[in-house]
Amino acid sequence: MFGWEGVSEFVAVAETESFTGASKRLGISTAQVSRQVSALEARLAAKLFYRTTRKVSVTEVGRVYYQHCKQVLDGLEEAERAITNLQSTPRGLLKITAPVTYGERTIAPLINDFMVKYPELEVQLQLSNQKVDLIDEGVDLAIRLGKLDDSTMMAKRLGSRTQYVCASQEYLAAFGVPHSLSELEQHNCLLGTLDYWRFQENGKARNVRVKGNLHCNSGQALANAALKGIGIVQLPDYYVQQYIDSGKLLSLLDHHREQDDGIWALYPHNRHLSPKVRMLVDFLAEQLA
Repeated sequence: MFGWEGVSEFVAVAETESFTGASKRLGISTAQVSRQVSALEARLAAKLFYRTTRKVSVTEVGRVYYQHCKQVLDGLEEAERAITNLQSTPRGLLKITAPVTYGERTIAPLINDFMVKYPELEVQLQLSNQKVDLIDEGVDLAIRLGKLDDSTMMAKRLGSRTQYVCASQEYLAAFGVPHSLSELEQHNCLLGTLDYWRFQENGKARNVRVKGNLHCNSGQALANAALKGIGIVQLPDYYVQQYIDSGKLLSLLDHHREQDDGIWALYPHNRHLSPKVRMLVDFLAEQLA
C-alpha cells in the first residue's frame, strides 16, 4: 500500500536543497524531516539525496520521484482548494427565526438579498415573537432583540435599537408635554405586554409603572394609536422612527432615554463553523451596522 509518510518532507527538501529549510517551511524539526526522508528512502530502497556537510542535492532517482510527487501534491492542494470553495459557498437548508415585525421589515428583506447572492441556499424563515428552542427545533440562527437571557448559545451583536417615548402634536396640545418621569402618571400611556417603561436616571436604569386605556401586544397598533392622538407610547425605533423624522410624532423625555440595546444573532455552538451560518451572520452584521 502506498504511504504518504515522508513525501511532503522529501518535496520540501528537494525544493529548498536543505533539511533546515524544509523544517522551517513545514514547521517541524530538522531531525523529524531527516527521519521521515530516511524512512522514505528505506521504503523505496532508493537513495533520493546526496548529502554532504555543506550541501544537499537530489539524485537522478530523486529527480524522477520528485516530478511524480510534485504532481500528486499539487493535485491534492487543488482538491483541498475545491473543497474549501465548495464549503465557502452557502448552500442547502438554513432554518432561521426572528421577531414578527422586525423580521418582516428588516431581516426578511436582507435574507432575500442574501439568497439572491447565493441561489443554492434554501431558507425556512419562521417569524414569531415566541422564543424558539434552537436545539429542539433544529434552528440554525435566531434573531433576538434587547437584553439576552443567560444562554449556552453563541451570540453576535448585529446592531442596536433605540427606545423612544413619543406622542402626536394633537395629544400634546390637548394634555401637555411631560418633562419629568413623575409627570407620566398624569398621561394616558399606551401599553404593550409590560405595565412599565424603561428609562435611565442619574446614570442608572429605572423602570416606571405607567397606565392607560389601551393594552396591545402589537407595536404597529400602538404606533397607530399614538398617531391618532390617543396617548403616549414607548416603542423601538423601527416602529416610530419614520414618524419622528416626519414630525408626525414628537420624541419626549430624551434626557431619560435608556441606553440602546442590542440586536443579536444567536446560534448553537455546533453551527459556528458552518459557512452558511457564519457568512449570513457576517452579512447581517455588515448591513445592520
